[in-house]
Amino acid sequence: MNEIKKITDTTIEALSRNFFKEAATYGFRYEHYLKFVNVLLDLALSQNGISKMHEKQSEDTEEIIYKKFPIQGKDISIRKYDSDKDFKLVNKWLKDKFGKYFLHSLITSSKSTINDLLSYEHNMHGIIMDSTGNEIGLVSYLNIDSNVHKAELRKIIGDPSERGKGYGKKATQLWMNYGKNKLKLKKIFLYTVETNIRNIKLNEELGFKVEGILRNEVRIDNKYHDVLRMGILL
Repeated sequence: MNEIKKITDTTIEALSRNFFKEAATYGFRYEHYLKFVNVLLDLALSQNGISKMHEKQSEDTEEIIYKKFPIQGKDISIRKYDSDKDFKLVNKWLKDKFGKYFLHSLITSSKSTINDLLSYEHNMHGIIMDSTGNEIGLVSYLNIDSNVHKAELRKIIGDPSERGKGYGKKATQLWMNYGKNKLKLKKIFLYTVETNIRNIKLNEELGFKVEGILRNEVRIDNKYHDVLRMGILL
């Protein structure tokens, strides 16, 4: 068995500085470095065989090939979003503090409206319901790319009384399995504001890894915040 060579921080820093110098000769800008990091992480994950959903998911979620809505879990279910029936409720959810994070989490979303988000043809939305059938939140796939088989995921428990009960994690697991088995996604990514620590920890538990940091990317309540991009290969 080959011995694993220890890579020191000094070595990593030296290699990074060498790449930075070389990249500068090509005219790299900030967005190029971010894309490079994303590609590098994808290659590293593939080489190490981590091109599947995190093992923790199997603890709580059945591997089901979902044929249609509603998506049924143990304590929750997800039905397809109905614009006529659900717009007013979702609009209410997206107006509080957590709703602002939901709307601002995408790089380009600071100028988009709720209607744009919900009606764009390449987006898909599901309404999260508890075991009694009450609507409590929203999960979404945005900018679904059928060519590369990837999409951005967003989630929100809109009912404040239902937050902190684990519904967000369970709904995300169901939604990820739907994306993998029904939509045939190969990669799911998301953006989260760096101050939303609970959301970052939840994403890590689901297997998402940080792919890059966008400095001062969004402005919420007159304050600038960094945005983390996190991704997972399926």
